[in-house]
Amino acid sequence: MKESKFHTLATFEFPADVQIIKGVLESEGIQVFLRDVETINTDPLISAAIGGVKLQVYSADKDRAKQIYDEVRNYATDDNGKPIICPNCKATKSEIYYSRNTIFHKLFPFFEPRKYKCTQCDFVSRPAS
Repeated sequence: MKESKFHTLATFEFPADVQIIKGVLESEGIQVFLRDVETINTDPLISAAIGGVKLQVYSADKDRAKQIYDEVRNYATDDNGKPIICPNCKATKSEIYYSRNTIFHKLFPFFEPRKYKCTQCDFVSRPAS
């Protein structure tokens, strides 16, 4: 039997956003679990409050699942469709990032300014104005 501990590979704001990567991982023989998907399907407005849909795999499959996920995932782009470049390491693999570290932004997440987090060096930056 596989190890029963889970690893959260990624989180998604809406259930529809996770379906393609779920299908790709399952087609590669990796069992996928979607935590909080039914709660968010019931009330999509609470997604930010509970941290979105968590895409989980068994810990034993973590490395292989991450490798597959990194091959097919979308990275952040600017308004012209060009990849966001990390000002720290110059990588083009950044994701949209919200820290939600104030009570105001936890209650009203749509007011928090957009930032980007580099998946290579974890540097957080704001978009160029």
